[in-house]
Amino acid sequence: MSFEACVLADLAAPVRNAIVGGPFGSNLVTKDYVESGVPVIRGQNMGEKWVSGNFVFVSNEKAARLSQNIARPNDLVFTQRGTLGQVSIVPDGLHEKYVVSQSQMKITVDPEKADVHFLYYLFKTPQQLQYIFNSAIQTGVPHTNLGILKSTPVDLPPLHTQRGIAGLMNVLDHRIALLRETNATLEAIAQTLFKSWFVDFDPVHAKQQGIAPAGMDEATAALFPDGFGESALGLLPRGWTAGSILDAASLLSGGTPKTDRPEYWGGEIAWASAKDVSQSRDSVLARTERTITIQGLNESATRMIPPLATVVVARGATTGRMVFLGQPMAMNQTCYALTSKVRAPVALYCLLRREIDALVNAAHGSVFDTITTGTFAQSKVVQPDPSLLERFEEIAGPLFQQIIVGTSSAHTLATLRDTLLPRLISGQLRLPEAEALLAS
Repeated sequence: MSFEACVLADLAAPVRNAIVGGPFGSNLVTKDYVESGVPVIRGQNMGEKWVSGNFVFVSNEKAARLSQNIARPNDLVFTQRGTLGQVSIVPDGLHEKYVVSQSQMKITVDPEKADVHFLYYLFKTPQQLQYIFNSAIQTGVPHTNLGILKSTPVDLPPLHTQRGIAGLMNVLDHRIALLRETNATLEAIAQTLFKSWFVDFDPVHAKQQGIAPAGMDEATAALFPDGFGESALGLLPRGWTAGSILDAASLLSGGTPKTDRPEYWGGEIAWASAKDVSQSRDSVLARTERTITIQGLNESATRMIPPLATVVVARGATTGRMVFLGQPMAMNQTCYALTSKVRAPVALYCLLRREIDALVNAAHGSVFDTITTGTFAQSKVVQPDPSLLERFEEIAGPLFQQIIVGTSSAHTLATLRDTLLPRLISGQLRLPEAEALLAS
């Protein structure tokens, strides 16, 4: 397969401002933001294939004054400062135009020279990312600039090959997206049921009115009381109590094997850090960046955390981020793991999802805004009858087992995509060979 060596600027469309950066700092400031109008692409809108997330807006008049900093659908956007290596495509069909912030740059690609989807995947390969990091300006916060972006070397296969590679990667990304959407739906079902039973008390209200709880069998309905009583949290279903999270859960801490002992690292045991939890795109944590050995486990303060535990980041910039463990693993000391005392791990996870903001707020003002054992002990939550928690688990537990399987499948597909991509782009693997691998 023949390649054409060029630089990124060679691929810009023959239109005005085809490859530009964001405005000077004083030309776009916080006071320019309004409730609606033209969305601004900032760092938090990057990181996925498509520019997305929560946007801030500027008025149409302000956008007109920033006309040379406009990105439109199918433009490719790069991070200039912040998380270097981020690249995203401006989606079609949502907004006619976007303003690129001071920390981003964009290129409008000439479709007769390059496929924008291929370029997106090209800039996700380890080789291209390494070039970005190596060419970054290290003074102060590492950053790049428009000149470096324009001169970035690119090796292009023929256009039809670009489209074929991009199409194959799109198929894998679509499958991964469907798995994640299914997982989100399954979790939403569990969260909705938890809220109905243990927050809104819908079955209790129904029985109090002499009505059979909707969509519930008699055996389950019999587990709910038919009225309310006073408690420290106000009116609660009769027989239920108020207590702390530690009345419902056991709290486990972790540790880090010595990093200067290579025999402790690179083993078969997953080791979760705050970074793993914070950067997880899934509710279930199935894999970790680093692993440890049995020796590292036995000779350090870390411990094995059982599957189905909920892990919460206890301190740092991402305090309060949380995941559900899909497999047994160790963890470091910046996290807490919580396990249910009544064999209801999904109910505990749902409870913590609802309470996590209150826990983070309670931690404000402590040293480094740290969630501590005391933070959990001072919480006040509903303590339902254990038999109801177990019944909830019988219903919601299988949903989370499906989420665990779906997360594992998504990771497998992502690994396949990331393995095939550099080989396809470098020409080491032919497109028909890769398509045969997917079909097998």
